[in-house]
Amino acid sequence: MKSHHPCSLPDRPTLYPASLRLGAIAFGLCLLLSACSRSPDPVPATPAPVAYAAVARGLVDIEGGLLALSMPREGTLTEVAVHAGDHVKKGQLLAQLDTRPAALAVDAAQARLAQAKAQLTLLGVKQAAAEQRAHRLVAAVAAGAGDGQSADDAREAAAQLGAERQSAQATLEMARQKLDEAHYELQQRSLRAPFDADVVQVSAQPGATVSPTSGALFTLLPGKPRIVRAELNESFVGVIKPNMHAEVSANNDANGTRWSAHVLRISKVYGPSTLENDPQIRANARTVECVLAFDQPQNLRIGQRVTVRFEASGAGPGRAVPKD
Repeated sequence: MKSHHPCSLPDRPTLYPASLRLGAIAFGLCLLLSACSRSPDPVPATPAPVAYAAVARGLVDIEGGLLALSMPREGTLTEVAVHAGDHVKKGQLLAQLDTRPAALAVDAAQARLAQAKAQLTLLGVKQAAAEQRAHRLVAAVAAGAGDGQSADDAREAAAQLGAERQSAQATLEMARQKLDEAHYELQQRSLRAPFDADVVQVSAQPGATVSPTSGALFTLLPGKPRIVRAELNESFVGVIKPNMHAEVSANNDANGTRWSAHVLRISKVYGPSTLENDPQIRANARTVECVLAFDQPQNLRIGQRVTVRFEASGAGPGRAVPKD
């Protein structure tokens, strides 16, 4: 018979009150019901894709394109005043030829002008004296104290001097024109920037002999707004209209930036594609040039290839937006 210590309790499982078990079950049911009744989190709406009326290849350019300048006269370059990458102002010197022959021509024209002025002055004095003598002889003949033939000869001499003076006046005007011509030729020995521009290329150096047929010595990028010349496939010609909104993106741009633009004009002449990479497609494709202007000024490189997406919805905001 096994003995028990007076203070020990008998070995039996611990029993929980029924009310405690029922409360736990009720609490669990409440949590389950609250979880089921809670509304799901809202799913962000996916923006609707933009509808494009057409997509075309294009190039960044400016109105009129780059400007190629050559020397207007033949001669030896004595100075090349700018370098590639410089910014020039209107009227700034680009290059200059040897000016000594033209300067000598100016000096000679000035001397001929001075001579013509002196001759005209001399004839004026002679004419005044002849007219005065003729007037006196006529008065003497009228008073019966003079010879009529002498009066006639004096009048004829005054008239002849008047004709010579008119000829001298014409010679003077011709001398002025010759001087202006000499100054113009002197100016043609210097090549100056016709407007504000950036110098893209310089193909000249002092000591070189050049002429108008030698080719361009300077290539300038005028400070004009950038445009896009897009090649519009003939199937889209009737879809694209002036003022239609478009997005321009640079080819192979890692940032995926797009620039807002709008259509300026559409050519009325078909031509071959020049931007198509496949030579077989390029030979058969017929395109129309479509010129676009950026809604905000851009400083993109001339000749950069771009893709133009014409939006069917019309005009849009004039700002660059990231591509998705």
